[in-house]
Amino acid sequence: MSSASSAAALAAMHAIRTLALVGPAAAGKTSLSEALLAQAGAIGAPGSLERGTTVSDFDPIEKRLQHSLASSVMHLQHLDTRLHLIDTPGAAELAGQALPALEAVETAAVVINAAAGIEAGAIRMMEHAARRHLDRLIIVNKIDAPGVDLQALLGQIQATFGKECLPLNLPSAGALRVVDCFYNKTGSADFSSVEAAHRALVEQVVEVDGDFVERYLNDGDIDASELHAPLEEALRQGHLIPVCFVSARSGAGVKELLDVIVRLLPDPTEGNPPDFLKGEGAEAQPMHATPDPSAHVLAHVFKVTNDPFVGKMGLLRVHQGTITRDSQLYVGDGRKPFKVGHLFRLQGKEHQDVDRALPGDIVAIAKVDALHYDAVLHDAAEDDHIHLAPLAFPLPVHGLAIEPKRHGDEQRLWEILQKLIDEDPCLRIEQHAGTHETVVYGLGELHLKLLLERMKEVYRFEVDTHPPKVAYRETIGGRAEAQYRHKKQTGGAGQFGEVHLRVAPLGRGEGFRFIDAVKGGTIPTNFMPAVEKGVREALDGGVLAGYPVVDIEVTVYDGKHHSVDSKEIAFVTAARKATIAAILEAQPVLLEPIVDVEISAPGHATGDITGDLSSRRAQVAGTDGGVGQMMVVRAQAPLAELTGYQTRLNALTAGQGHYTLAFSHYEPVPPAQQAKLAASFKRMDD
Repeated sequence: MSSASSAAALAAMHAIRTLALVGPAAAGKTSLSEALLAQAGAIGAPGSLERGTTVSDFDPIEKRLQHSLASSVMHLQHLDTRLHLIDTPGAAELAGQALPALEAVETAAVVINAAAGIEAGAIRMMEHAARRHLDRLIIVNKIDAPGVDLQALLGQIQATFGKECLPLNLPSAGALRVVDCFYNKTGSADFSSVEAAHRALVEQVVEVDGDFVERYLNDGDIDASELHAPLEEALRQGHLIPVCFVSARSGAGVKELLDVIVRLLPDPTEGNPPDFLKGEGAEAQPMHATPDPSAHVLAHVFKVTNDPFVGKMGLLRVHQGTITRDSQLYVGDGRKPFKVGHLFRLQGKEHQDVDRALPGDIVAIAKVDALHYDAVLHDAAEDDHIHLAPLAFPLPVHGLAIEPKRHGDEQRLWEILQKLIDEDPCLRIEQHAGTHETVVYGLGELHLKLLLERMKEVYRFEVDTHPPKVAYRETIGGRAEAQYRHKKQTGGAGQFGEVHLRVAPLGRGEGFRFIDAVKGGTIPTNFMPAVEKGVREALDGGVLAGYPVVDIEVTVYDGKHHSVDSKEIAFVTAARKATIAAILEAQPVLLEPIVDVEISAPGHATGDITGDLSSRRAQVAGTDGGVGQMMVVRAQAPLAELTGYQTRLNALTAGQGHYTLAFSHYEPVPPAQQAKLAASFKRMDD
């Protein structure tokens, strides 16, 4: 790259801003996106959620439900600066779509609905953004909603998120417009005063730079135009979290918000660098990408989409180097590079070809099957083992057993599910050997309902569903020994194998341990893999009630073989039956999964919720004050007792409650339940 082109690339990079609109559902993120696009001239007029004409909510299911269900990328130009804007869904169950947007931006803009106040979704996203070391901006939307007390809301924001949350502007003229408080020292506001807000901002910013502190103490004020460097440092440190007021509906504050983004928020060289790691596991070392257009390429895939007609498309953020059409890039530690055929800049569903992508740019690459979420693209062999520090996604624990309506479509079911799971890190699929079910796990009933709708509408695939069987486990409470001789004589060579073994319990969570203690060659060494295979078959198939056996040590200490008739199949069978016999004598115990439950609900419903939990064999750990009038109930409960719990919670809270589950541990089921499950089980060997 020549010095002239390098200088031009650097200048272009400094004129980039990246922003993710995050926060709770119904905060108005999509409407705000439309207002920003219209104000910048990227679209003629703001689209409507009700009419299904917004740029970001272009999916047919989104249009029907009038809610964002996936993150969407847009861009606009303002004051010669390009803004990459990501609109994200606000529902807690769609975290797998919202959280990855934080990996693509310098600034997380948490949008708060002035009429609803501070909701749990805003708190969650502020915490996630802080963990990713992002600059944070709070946008108070719907400031013209009837009956809102914006002064009280600002106080609640500061009480919840800290005194570093200071207004960059204030509502004025009855929330019909806003007045800047950073560059302006005077003005008329609906509450507080512009002078006081300006002074608070300047004092907060200069605190990060000793030289400016001294100047401020000596001179009494500093022109805000001189404070760019300390302002960026204050944003990086989280020492300042600006608050902006806006109404996407009326347009109040929209132009001012664009000015704030361009003039005050960081370009790709000014934000905190993302936390890359080089190496795997405990050997991984922290490293930072350099936002240098002339360096070798490092880009991160933060979203993948699969379209039946377009194919796979990866959305990526360039952190280092320059990607052009015809670039040769590797995916992670892949040995074979791919050639970039087309680079796209997205405007919702529209794809606009671009020639290059610089550090800070958000672009898309299509029809590369090797792309996957969290992949790092690079063009240098030494970058094979670089990856981003993983996001802290909530654990998908809501399960749904799924099977095709037509027999024989099992393979296509698996392929479609895999494509949908590729698009969402909070979806998981398992093939349960013990229950013979395909189970999809998500973050809640809405999450899984949307997956089924996409299967039906996008892939035209019909399925049957039912609640999954609970993933019980079996173990033993004591020690026992058993032996089994398998002898079968046919017309030619027979089958012979005899196995003597003992079983003993291990600590909870220790799994399975196999010990070969045979001496004297009574079982030849070449047959021991067959013995272990037979043991594992018995454990996988279950002994008491058909569920996998865990936390057990099996020691094979003796046996017999025949020089002619001994075969692997004979020792597999003998070991399996000896294991079953020993477990049945070793006080077999059925274990059930216990989960941590956290319920957020209106305070008046707390008593009903705790009573209902107690009826479900739950242990309530306590209650805490939540946001506003909400309370948080924490408990541990058997997963088997929580099937369809959202329906019950909706009834107890008039639809205002939601909950999360996280696996905790296994513990024995009550004797009556164990007897019932054991009575319904019939082993294939019986």
